[in-house]
Amino acid sequence: MAFVTGTFLIDAPASALNNMGNIPGEREDNTVGVKQIRAKDGIYPYVSAQAFRYWLRTTLADRSEAWQVSPIHRAEKIAFTDANPLEFWDDDLFGYMRAPSKKEARAKEQAGDVVATETLATVTRLSPFRVSTLVAIAPQQLTSDFGTMSRHEGNPVPHEHQFYRTALKGLFSLDLHACGTFSYADRTGFRHLDDVRRQKADTMGLQHMSEEKSYRLTLDQRLARIQALFDGLAHLEGGAKQTLHYTDVAPVLAVIAVTKGGNHMFGHILGATRSGQPECKIEALQEALMVFRDDLLSPVYVGWVRGYLDEERTKFEAFVSEYNVDTPYPIHISHPRTAFLTLSEQFAKNPGWLD
Repeated sequence: MAFVTGTFLIDAPASALNNMGNIPGEREDNTVGVKQIRAKDGIYPYVSAQAFRYWLRTTLADRSEAWQVSPIHRAEKIAFTDANPLEFWDDDLFGYMRAPSKKEARAKEQAGDVVATETLATVTRLSPFRVSTLVAIAPQQLTSDFGTMSRHEGNPVPHEHQFYRTALKGLFSLDLHACGTFSYADRTGFRHLDDVRRQKADTMGLQHMSEEKSYRLTLDQRLARIQALFDGLAHLEGGAKQTLHYTDVAPVLAVIAVTKGGNHMFGHILGATRSGQPECKIEALQEALMVFRDDLLSPVYVGWVRGYLDEERTKFEAFVSEYNVDTPYPIHISHPRTAFLTLSEQFAKNPGWLD
């Protein structure tokens, strides 16, 4: 099976992209802190995978007219998507879990005027699109910004929030075989379809793969969903505190390729120097390309924004010019948006990747 494997950096020059709410015991009651990992060597700000996935879902819904968003249903204290990957693209690529519930029945399973798909048995779909927590590449000294609300009569109202300056590193993987392929095997995590959804699959004319106990969308349908996902990654928007810090969360550096397995070959090629500055670890990349050479199915697409780490990019370009002399899968350097979109175009030319 083939996977898209990628790593990326988001430049956060003065940012608070994911916050944890008020900090107890601070000098002001409404002091907002950033999410952070406390380690022996210091504090690492981070953005949760849930936040990143929310940015991507929102970008996809806003950018693509074709993208079919699964409606969210609410019943008392529970909320759930429709869990219908046959029709809704984010249920397909981002996964779901849903169980039969008396609360749903009492609430008539409605989201606005949309009636939820009936659920007769627990259905669970592991997300074909997987993403790590986005963590600062080096420990950071958090900065506290103090401000006031003073556009009113009387005493000003003080407020305070934390922010940081760093590069956030993330990993992602997309299981191409799983995209548009839905199992009804009676195993935890593998039962994507219950009897109601299987009947829908038959009605819609999906390919029935009886040996795998699965249904599959057509190749064109699967390609449309995958390519829309990469268009969303290419145009990613989102993040907290944008009014105050306006951080562009689109990756400034990305390394992506199609590989045979789900092991992440690029996990350690981006990091920090001793002074905490971002760097591309060329020796680590050389080792990865050698160790995983039999697993590569595509060229390596590197997106690197000019103006970001230009000296590092010059070193990297010198390495690439030597590496590309004798390899079936060369490294292509471009802008990150171009890299995502160029890879997206390759799926239609290589349908075997989706088998």
